[in-house]
Amino acid sequence: VTDSPPDVKLPRSSDADMLELNTELEKMVDAVENQTVQVTWMAHDMVVLRTSPEVVDSMRELQEAYLRCKSAVFGDPEPESGAA
Repeated sequence: VTDSPPDVKLPRSSDADMLELNTELEKMVDAVENQTVQVTWMAHDMVVLRTSPEVVDSMRELQEAYLRCKSAVFGDPEPESGAA
């Protein structure tokens, strides 16, 4: 009894197959690079928000201003002050 795997011959890939595989690999690498950039920006934003209370306060003020504008434009009832 031998433990070696049987000899399996793989079909030779054509140049067209290799080109298609390379193209698909490049697309996957690009997608991963784009996701990496997005995650990096998300991490950056989280660090800024956690280390700079001024940014959080500014974002809260912008949110309140947005809600006031939305209320004025669409006639929604005034948002309660202090609600976040």
